[in-house]
Amino acid sequence: MSKYTTGELAKLCNVSVRTVQFYDTKGLLPPSELSEGGRRLYSDEDLRKFQFIFTLKAIGLSLNSIKNVLESELSGEILTIFLDEQAKSLASEIDERQNQLEMVQTLKECIYDKAIVPVNTIIDIEGIMEKKNKFRNKKKLTTIYVGVGIVATLGFLFMVWLAVARIWWGLGVYIAVAIISLLISAIPLKDKSLICPKCNSVFKPSLWRTFFSVGDNKVRFMTCPECGHKDWCVLRKQTQIWGAENND
Repeated sequence: MSKYTTGELAKLCNVSVRTVQFYDTKGLLPPSELSEGGRRLYSDEDLRKFQFIFTLKAIGLSLNSIKNVLESELSGEILTIFLDEQAKSLASEIDERQNQLEMVQTLKECIYDKAIVPVNTIIDIEGIMEKKNKFRNKKKLTTIYVGVGIVATLGFLFMVWLAVARIWWGLGVYIAVAIISLLISAIPLKDKSLICPKCNSVFKPSLWRTFFSVGDNKVRFMTCPECGHKDWCVLRKQTQIWGAENND
């Protein structure tokens, strides 16, 4: 069985040595053994695992999600559900792109023939612009989440200072405002459902439970109301395609 140093593993996977070390510190890729000189050594199984993890990262799973899912007893089932959801999402995007391409061709023909653009085509164009705006709003939402994280950290430190200073009325007001703010920030989660990896049932938990569950925008650690199994459930959100709402 082959043994690879950190540098050799990085070269085989076309990444930097620092990337391999980063995955090690995150607990995703610890070395199989250490040499007498203390060098990290990786096996063929480690190589396959690293390539697998890198693939999951490339299709949208965060490192924390990957780590949590791989530690689950139902990791295979969770990943299968996630890949099914990704396949549906990609198929939907392909259909949307195909419709956009057909509209572009229609517009070109209308312009070339100096014809009046059909009303339904104009409506479709408005739909495209609306989807572009939604994409921009999604990027803005990511920025907001980062900002909320920074503010939350500063807020926690301020709360500790209030407790140390024994300003109890200020602490009470601050906690009340913080709870209300957290509920408002949880609004983007309101349209999301989850898929249980054990019974494959789709359920929609309360906004309160979803927000305070552990996870990210891909998987959340929840208890399935159907089978009672507690594990990493895959998030499924409602999508809007060409002006009509559909459940994936």
